[in-house]
Amino acid sequence: QKPTQVIESIENYYKTCNANVHRGAHSLSIKSTEEYENTRDKIKTFINAKQREEIIFVRGATEGINLVANSWGMANINEGDEIVLTVMEHHSNLVPWQILAQKKKAKLLFVNLNSVMMFDMDHFKSLLSPSTKLVACVHASNTLGCINPIKDICSCAHKVGARVLVDACQSVPNMKVDVQDLNADWLVASGHKMLGPTGIGFLYGKFEVLNEMPPWHGGGEMIDEVYLDYSTYAGPPSRFEAGTPAIAQVIGLGAAIDYLNSIGMNQIEAYERELSSYLYDQLSTIKCLTLYGPPMGGKRTPLVAFNCAKSHAHDLSFFMDQEGICIRAGHHCTQPLHRLLGAAGSLRASCYIYNTKDDIDSFIKALKQTIEMLDAGANEPLVSPLPNIV
Repeated sequence: QKPTQVIESIENYYKTCNANVHRGAHSLSIKSTEEYENTRDKIKTFINAKQREEIIFVRGATEGINLVANSWGMANINEGDEIVLTVMEHHSNLVPWQILAQKKKAKLLFVNLNSVMMFDMDHFKSLLSPSTKLVACVHASNTLGCINPIKDICSCAHKVGARVLVDACQSVPNMKVDVQDLNADWLVASGHKMLGPTGIGFLYGKFEVLNEMPPWHGGGEMIDEVYLDYSTYAGPPSRFEAGTPAIAQVIGLGAAIDYLNSIGMNQIEAYERELSSYLYDQLSTIKCLTLYGPPMGGKRTPLVAFNCAKSHAHDLSFFMDQEGICIRAGHHCTQPLHRLLGAAGSLRASCYIYNTKDDIDSFIKALKQTIEMLDAGANEPLVSPLPNIV
């Protein structure tokens, strides 16, 4: 569910300034463009980008990664080049690079997990070489909950001349992210994970990197001059925003950022760390569970993926839903990671700023009761025994 302010901002757009952006001289278009571009400024400040032109609106993080792969990747990755990923990547930060590597005859390398299911920095360093052209890495795992040392990763990658793309979908909503401090070349995030609408996200890129990238999609808005036989292209960000954009969604994302800022990202991170610790500790008391990701000694995002030795993940999720508790079951778009963990899938309990310890207590109580119910059912015969017939 979304904050009232986000819903009202979308409604207000359609009621008061429903017009295309960057195209009209009339008052509705001017107001619409102002609201749309205000969100670009809000994101710039939110992640501390150097300039507003470094923010590109996309349908979500998946589209942002595909944009980089199809623009920069197709222009810069060649046969024999190496792309370094991790075994914990979401499919959206894996499949585009698989496609690119197949097209360009490049090689994919993968950073393993260490003994506590975190990013193995020593292994990462051993993979880097002059052949490394790109490192693409999740900031915080959507399955393990671990927070990766992106600043150090960028430093190591840049020393061998590689670019770095960061999937920050799980970090931007939960902690203060400073792109200048991290020094990543690109960073993507999705609006719906930070209380915004679905179908909108953003790609951050260093301006000098974006300025060298060719367009991916062609059409209106991304051009400078168009002739019958060729066109010249606008600079960033317009070069990468062809066609009519998702105006209402962008405005809604701006309202979501305002909402997060009204609370404060430092406060959000501190509160969620407390929730995360409590959630992990309470799940740890249930002996039949296997918890994935690092223990609470280090920093984690407020989620825990787990499996139950007595019940299938989908069965637990289904019956928990009957108690009004929603937990995700499946591979969470990390099939390779689950294979590495020896699991077909897992359950995932996630908290956010609207959750409380009372919510976690209710979840733990329902989880224990559901496990007991399913375990008891598993020990009962599926059919009644036949009566004795004399």
